Amino acid sequence: MKIKTVVFLYNVRHIYPDPNDYRNQIEGDFDDPITIKWQIKHLRNLGFKVYPIEADEKAYFKLYRLRKKIDLVFNIAEGLHGKDRELQIPAILEMLKIPYTGCSPLTQGLILDKAKAKEIFIKNKIPTLPFQIFKSEKQLLEKKLEFPLFVKPVAEGSSMGITNESVAYDIKELKKQTKKIINVFKEPALLEPYLEGREFSVAMLGNPPVILPIIESNHQLLPKKYRPFDSLEVKWYFEEQGHADYLICPAKIDKRLEKKIKNICFDVWDSLDVLDWCRIDIRCDKKGNPYVLEINSPPGIIPPEVSTASYFPLVARKAGIEYENLLLKIIETAIKRYG
Repeated sequence: MKIKTVVFLYNVRHIYPDPNDYRNQIEGDFDDPITIKWQIKHLRNLGFKVYPIEADEKAYFKLYRLRKKIDLVFNIAEGLHGKDRELQIPAILEMLKIPYTGCSPLTQGLILDKAKAKEIFIKNKIPTLPFQIFKSEKQLLEKKLEFPLFVKPVAEGSSMGITNESVAYDIKELKKQTKKIINVFKEPALLEPYLEGREFSVAMLGNPPVILPIIESNHQLLPKKYRPFDSLEVKWYFEEQGHADYLICPAKIDKRLEKKIKNICFDVWDSLDVLDWCRIDIRCDKKGNPYVLEINSPPGIIPPEVSTASYFPLVARKAGIEYENLLLKIIETAIKRYG
C-alpha cells in the first residue's frame, strides 16, 4: 500500500503548564504551535501531501470531507473533553474507515484510565502497585496502603497534576492533594505507595514491538528544590534547561534488571493490545524490583528543533534513527497492519 496523502491530527496548547497553578495544566498533553509547525514540515519533507487538522469539535467534518483522499492519519491527538477523551479520534477514524497510527479506541481508553489499566495488570500478574481511588478527600484510606503515598490524577498524562506536592506523608497532606486534584481536573485521584528507587522510560516500536534504548532519569542530579521523581517541574522546566546528563540513555543497568523491565513492557503491550508505538514508565522500589507506573500513547514526539529532551525521539537517535526516519517508521508500521 503506497502512501501519498497523510492527515496530521493534533491538539494545540494555548497555555504553558505551571506547577504552581493546576488550572494551567489542563492542556499539558497538547503541543505548542511551534512543535506542530515543525512536525508538519518533517512529514512534508518525507514527500507526503499533508493535511493538518486540529482535533477539535470540527475535526469530524473535515475528516468526513477528506475521507476518500486520505491514505493514513498520523494521530498524536489527545482528545478534548471527558474521561475517555483519548479514544475519541480513533473512534471517529474507525467509523469513517480511515487507517491511522496507534492504538484502538478501547486500548486508548484503558491506557488513559490508570486504574482500569492497573486492574488489567493485576489480572495478568504484571508488577504494579496496590492502589486506591479517591472521589472525595473525605474517603477513608484502606489499610493496604501506608504512607508515604503518591497522589495523581487518574486520567492525565505529561506529568499533569504531578508536582513536588504529589507525595503525601500524612492524612493532612493526603486530603489537601486529593482535594486539589479532584477540584481542578474534575476526576478522581489515584493513590499508590511512593517508590524511592530508580526510574526508567521504555520506548517500543513495531508490531511485534522492538524496545529502543532505555532511558533512566538520574535523580541524583536534581537540585534540592526538586523531589526525586519525574514531576512537572522536572520534565517541563529542569529537563528543558539543557541538563543533558540528567537523562541517561542507554540506561546503565545490569542484564538481570534489563530483562525484567523488558519482559514487563512486552507483557503490558500484549495485555492492552497496544499497536505501533508507545512509551512505558517504570519505577523500582528500594530493593530494585520494577513496577509499571503508566503507558504513554501516543507518546510525545517533539522535533529536535524544538526540544532535544523529548523521550521518544531521544531514544530513537540513540538507536541511529533520525527524526524524519522515525516518523516514517511509525507510518510504515501502521500501514503494514492494514495490508
